[in-house]
Amino acid sequence: MDFERRNVELEKKIEKIEEEKMNLRLDVDVQKLEADKLRKGKKKVEEELDSLKTDYKKLR
Repeated sequence: MDFERRNVELEKKIEKIEEEKMNLRLDVDVQKLEADKLRKGKKKVEEELDSLKTDYKKLR
């Protein structure tokens, strides 16, 4: 009886840990998407800045 109860407790802990692991993977995926979005935005801003610098030089 004690063995069975312990086994059930361990199974519940394993389930909980697997669920947490899945949630952490989802968090990592979201962070990767956000980082990618920021990188793309930064690249676009840098390109726009270069374009503005070029236009400014032409006006001088």
